[in-house]
Amino acid sequence: MTPLSLFPEPSRLRLTKSPMALTAELVARCHRAEPDPGPEQGYSEFTEAEYDAAAAALMRQKAPGPLWLFAYGSLIWKPDFDSVEHRRATVHGWHRAFCLELTRWRGSPQRPGLMMGLQRGGRCDGIAYRLPDGDHAGQIGRLLRREVSGPDGMHAVRWLRADSGSEKLQALTFWVGTAEVDYLVKLPLTEVAHILARACGHIGSGAEYLFHTVSKLEEFGIRDRNLWRLQQLVAEEIRQMTESITAEPRR
Repeated sequence: MTPLSLFPEPSRLRLTKSPMALTAELVARCHRAEPDPGPEQGYSEFTEAEYDAAAAALMRQKAPGPLWLFAYGSLIWKPDFDSVEHRRATVHGWHRAFCLELTRWRGSPQRPGLMMGLQRGGRCDGIAYRLPDGDHAGQIGRLLRREVSGPDGMHAVRWLRADSGSEKLQALTFWVGTAEVDYLVKLPLTEVAHILARACGHIGSGAEYLFHTVSKLEEFGIRDRNLWRLQQLVAEEIRQMTESITAEPRR
């Protein structure tokens, strides 16, 4: 059995007042205009009818009661959904990781990026949102249209048990690691930092994604120690990368 101490775990200590090393100014250095390359050749995208069918399938797996969504990354700082309540919650047995390779969105075919998902082991502190009562299938369909482009992505959508302290919640969660997703990667933080400092797609950069995620988690009093270390590493990468460019002699 692998010791839990080997897995990333959010700090349980009171957050210090130390500022983030990764700043908005550093993030701005990573931005560049990139065209949308569109879906990869051979990649199947959902039709509207298929989105509705996928939402109906998830509804059949849902227990009676409220509709909860567990957010641990961009769904916290860019929700794009309506909620009537939110609680800090913990999912046990999973941890955040930049483990999804991107050649679109926040990466390109020439310089792939990374997006966060959940991988096995440890724990993940995030936010559970309760969505409005009524038309749960429609609300799930809206989330699917935001998070999933086609049938391949549905392998990483599942219901997880989230512990809100006073209650165990069944919560819909996106990008939960599974062997059926063939674009998962496992990289050390130094390599992740190297990628995030350089990757950019048509909707933004990897550094921007990390910056917003860590900033919002801090607002909720959540410090994921691996993400905190990662933002420090990405800040260092950006400084070294941009300062070396400006230091080059003109010819």
